[in-house]
Amino acid sequence: MNKLNTQQRAAVTEFETPVLVLAGAGSGKTGVITQKIAYLINKQQYSPRSIIAVTFTNKAANEMRGRLRELLDAKTAKQLSISTFHRLGLTMLQQDGAGVGLRKGFTIFDQGDSMSVLRELISENNSAIEERTLQNMISNWKNQFIDSDAALLSTVDDQERAAAILYKAYTEFLAACNSVDFDDLINLPVTLLKTNPDVLEKWRGRTRHLLVDEYQDTNAAQYELVRLLVDKFGALTAVGDDDQSIYSWRGARPENLHALKDDYPNLKVIKLEQNYRSSQRILRCANQVISHNPHIYEKKLWSDLGIGDELKISVCRHGIDEAEWVAAQILTMHYQKGVPFGDFAILYRSNFQSRPFEQAMREKQIPYQISGGDSFFDKTEIKDMLAYLKLLVNPDDETAFLRCINTPRREIGPTTLAALGVQARSRNISLFAACHDMGLEAQMSEKARANLQRFANWLVLVADNAERGDTLGVLKQFFDDMDYTGWIERQSSTPQKAERCLKNIDELWQWIERLLTTDDAKDVSLVDIVSQLSLHDILSRQDEKKEFSQIQMSTLHAAKGLEYPHVFMVGMEEEILPHKNSLETGDIEEERRLCYVGMTRARHTLTFTRARSRQRYGEMSQCEQSRFLADLPEEDVITLGELSENNPEQQRTSGKEALEGLMAMLSGD
Repeated sequence: MNKLNTQQRAAVTEFETPVLVLAGAGSGKTGVITQKIAYLINKQQYSPRSIIAVTFTNKAANEMRGRLRELLDAKTAKQLSISTFHRLGLTMLQQDGAGVGLRKGFTIFDQGDSMSVLRELISENNSAIEERTLQNMISNWKNQFIDSDAALLSTVDDQERAAAILYKAYTEFLAACNSVDFDDLINLPVTLLKTNPDVLEKWRGRTRHLLVDEYQDTNAAQYELVRLLVDKFGALTAVGDDDQSIYSWRGARPENLHALKDDYPNLKVIKLEQNYRSSQRILRCANQVISHNPHIYEKKLWSDLGIGDELKISVCRHGIDEAEWVAAQILTMHYQKGVPFGDFAILYRSNFQSRPFEQAMREKQIPYQISGGDSFFDKTEIKDMLAYLKLLVNPDDETAFLRCINTPRREIGPTTLAALGVQARSRNISLFAACHDMGLEAQMSEKARANLQRFANWLVLVADNAERGDTLGVLKQFFDDMDYTGWIERQSSTPQKAERCLKNIDELWQWIERLLTTDDAKDVSLVDIVSQLSLHDILSRQDEKKEFSQIQMSTLHAAKGLEYPHVFMVGMEEEILPHKNSLETGDIEEERRLCYVGMTRARHTLTFTRARSRQRYGEMSQCEQSRFLADLPEEDVITLGELSENNPEQQRTSGKEALEGLMAMLSGD
């Protein structure tokens, strides 16, 4: 507590009224949340079980837990509920899901699982709607608490009507299979609390204080969940920053911050404006950029970390020159000033911008990492194969069963699976067991039942053979029999994509072979292999979090919440940042917030780059400077390139020349 500034201390110690902590970038909001939890327990004698803290990522939740382990004893810290919104929703459904028709052991569909079901429903209904569009429409409906019947009544065109019909079929499928998707983890708990007064009383009674991080990122469903858990006089600490609301495209509503004063008449607003991250120049520039957006709550970040270096704007000839110039700057600072590669970040608006930078880094052997890249185990083909292996060792694994049953297609559509789910639910058995249940013939045609039983019998036979001898040979024959590689080739949009998938499959086979041929592998079973692969999956995700010295390349969206000593914001041009879509709709405010988020990631130096021309649709076209650069105070910025050609001291060489000069210097020429 002694390390907190006046405003931070006020946010920590205010607990008798709802509080909005308007926390600017780098203002120490995570410390405020964790200190407040410790204060409520240690000073106000709150039970740790009565405090719930929610955020948006597992990483943020884990960071909070780590800090609280330093502030509380181990037993107390273990009793705290600190999780993502979806984890909280899952906990509520696991305890009280019967109130919305769920049975124990329900399965959760990830985005890929949902997409597979929707693809089958589209095919089964001969619909022309695109599957990604359908998934987004259903997600939006669910987050606005519009059920399939209401969606059908509100349709305005043929596409919406087709989507609403498929939405109803999808809902019935999930219910029949005792499954939920990602959106259901929020909207079903809301429905549960609204329709079950006893459950609402239970959860409100348990929630003595609710802390919500990144409140500006809440969507309609998350907002409603918070409102239900905390009545208008209840104890709530909402921490957020409307200037960092950059996720409207996935349903986030920054207006939820502003609605707090209506929902909670005695709301107290506390502003955290002291920044502990960036130099004064960086903050002055960031404040100037974001000042052009309207604000209900005015705030201005400040810092006592020193004035800092001027911000730089580098005007490059074209996209390749831009990437080479950035690479040269990084190499210069690395070799001449000893700056570790891990201190640099290259931030861009869209993923496609990373390609020339990747090429420049590879050519100069500069280590880099692209944030948000898929894990090996996130690849669709690897998830498919692991699901089959899991199903072979545990046929009652419902999630694996639903992923495998029609991949590749076996004429077992959603209607058949829904009927199978009804039978499994009525008999309280697994989907796999229901394939041979005596009453199944009453639920479906003889052909559909035969297809299910053929699949189930085949799994039993393969699992038995795999345990008897040549495990690797049996498994490979298993995938050959289903023509899985042929399925991948048919499903891939391009031959190149198919080739990448097949290489991943080959890598998995090599991995399994190594597990089977080590010196101590004589008694290795299929169960052991699956367990080890599952453990590698978990550990690989942990390994991704390990930090070592490599440049971080990231979209501006993915960089939120992070910080770096030296930041390059690239592609600062109209139609890139701000994005072309925003220019066409006239919605520039979120693009300005995105620029602000990128700027406030920088601690010591911030460099913008833009190109005079870029390759677009096979042709070179001229580029216009981003309007956000024009907002920067002249006294805090140095421009390098054509825009300052009358000032020889501010001239810069091309990226290629800069790299060649640096490499010559390093080689001693």
